[in-house]
Amino acid sequence: MLVLYVATPGSNVSVAWETEDAADHVVDLKSALDSCWILNKTSGNLFAGRRYGQYTMNQEITKVVERPPFDRSSSQDSLDELSMEDYWTELENIKKSSENRQEDQEVVVVKEPDEGELEEEWLKEAGLSNLFGEAAGDNQESMVFLSTLTRTQAAAVQKRVETVSQTLRKKNKQYQVPDVRDIFAQQRGSKEREPPDGAESQSVRTDENKYQGKDDQASSLVVGGKELTPLVPEEAPVSETDINLEVSFAEQAVNQKESSREKIQRSKGDDALLPSFRLPKDKTGTTKIGDLAPQDMKKVCHLALIELTALYDVLGVELKQQKAVKIKTKDSGLFCVPLTVLLEQDQKKVPGTRIPLIFQKLISRIEEGGLETEGLLRIPGAAVRIKNLCQELEAKFYEGTFNWESVKQHDAASLLKLFIRELPQPLLSVEYLKAFQAVQNLPTKKQQLQALNLLVILLPDANRDTLKALLEFLQRVVDNKEKNKMTVMNVAMVMAPNLFMYHTLGLKSSEQREFVMAAGIANIMHLLIKYQKLLWTIPKFIVNQVRKQNTENHRKDKKAMKKLLKKMAYDREKYEKQDKSANDADVPQGVIRVQAPHLSKVSMAIQLTEELRASDVLARFLSQESSGVAQTLKNGDVFLYEIGGNIGERCLDDDTYMKDLYQLNPNAEWVIKSKPS
Repeated sequence: MLVLYVATPGSNVSVAWETEDAADHVVDLKSALDSCWILNKTSGNLFAGRRYGQYTMNQEITKVVERPPFDRSSSQDSLDELSMEDYWTELENIKKSSENRQEDQEVVVVKEPDEGELEEEWLKEAGLSNLFGEAAGDNQESMVFLSTLTRTQAAAVQKRVETVSQTLRKKNKQYQVPDVRDIFAQQRGSKEREPPDGAESQSVRTDENKYQGKDDQASSLVVGGKELTPLVPEEAPVSETDINLEVSFAEQAVNQKESSREKIQRSKGDDALLPSFRLPKDKTGTTKIGDLAPQDMKKVCHLALIELTALYDVLGVELKQQKAVKIKTKDSGLFCVPLTVLLEQDQKKVPGTRIPLIFQKLISRIEEGGLETEGLLRIPGAAVRIKNLCQELEAKFYEGTFNWESVKQHDAASLLKLFIRELPQPLLSVEYLKAFQAVQNLPTKKQQLQALNLLVILLPDANRDTLKALLEFLQRVVDNKEKNKMTVMNVAMVMAPNLFMYHTLGLKSSEQREFVMAAGIANIMHLLIKYQKLLWTIPKFIVNQVRKQNTENHRKDKKAMKKLLKKMAYDREKYEKQDKSANDADVPQGVIRVQAPHLSKVSMAIQLTEELRASDVLARFLSQESSGVAQTLKNGDVFLYEIGGNIGERCLDDDTYMKDLYQLNPNAEWVIKSKPS
């Protein structure tokens, strides 16, 4: 064990630096000196232990002294070392900007809800409000939903139901308060469920069998007197760079907690060198946000919230949803206007637009100046000029009379950051901003990515679409790092305060200076930029849970319909024959019939083979269709959709293997159409 004691220049602070191995003393000495530089630059008000990720405040030093000016070298190495300086400088710029525009913000303080109210809100967001309150007796839908949960998801729901039940009993609510034991029952061993009837149920069960295993601590759910056993997935693959989307993230975390290899990864992880995580190919196709019908996406969001909570529970990280802050907002204009209001304004000008026009124009203006400009995003525009430009934009933007030639590139970048900061509700949403910040407390980079994936899914559509446009732009800036000297870490340091330091959440100025917050949210920003393509993917295990819910609901609806028809004295045999013909449509085994109602009146029968992909189906249809509309189309204009069966609607990616997907959903229809805007 080697211990280094290093005094920071110009302050009375010293750092005690421990290494695990004397052989590492050269590397650790450099790390210690780097941290001392950071201490000096941040006034020595932090003791830092970067190797272990531990940062504690020196309570005696509270005054922030002005940092001396420095010469920014053009070398890439020095830029990386000064990345924390970028963060503090950006905070100072934000403070100066907010002083000029403080009158635009009016915050209304609201009472902090108690734990029971937060958990009750959580259950509503998770689609489980009928487990309590006036609708507590109507649990048919909940029974289907709960039957698809994994062990860890069920435990997360159980924990919140217990809290709500206790709170409601204390308040002596008049409506029904369920005993948690009536909803969940802990039993040793797992009990095999009654298999659902029907071909589509069998197809989903076949695909999900590999996720089910034996675990004598699995949690059984009892709803309406029926026992439902949560799914217990098998262990995750051993690859450290593969993001496994087939098994619940929380279940993977349970397995990894006992792995000694994971502990080593945690202690030796280097934030600067992120692994090249990738998504293994899925033969049934990768599902992106925007590929599913709204009714299925709603189920995805419910499951994502439960899965995120389960993941945080397993890893011992507190997840508190923040209630929306009441704030006086403008109902027109550009700055300090809610995203939804902006989009309503913009859609009158450009129907179907999903990203605010001012946001798009500011990015466009920055790119017109060239992304090779050194210090892009880091160098601020003049404060007085920015204020004047804001006023002029408010008056002339929608009239089309604003002179964009007068906007310098750095001014446009400052306006873009100002737009993000002055949203009445943060871009990452009030409800989940703290959850985004808490990602830094998760042990491994892979788990941090998994949490970010779920959080992106949970964002409102307008927030998610705008965030995507921002991250794509930031990646284009990083792509020019050799010229503009803005590495992904530099960009993350500059942008993190603008997304995470939300003006109405009551963060004290001293808290904003904490190094742990700075390093943590910059790391999250880094992950958002670097892995954005992964984060807009819906995990397959969640899509499979949606398929299972749909299958169970269809089965129950079918039984109810048969019972109704029998009561009404209809010919049951005739109904079953019609039902069968509607599904089979006289298509031979191993053949699918592809329709394109907007392009052709004739459907096309296609023989399934092991190598047939969705792109092949599209190419074959477009090459054989002779109609004028079809001849003008190309791949990218239209897509192949899986509709019905155990899914509402799903747009297929080009690499979907049709035979594998057909086996998963044999009752689906296959339709070629354009994607809705």
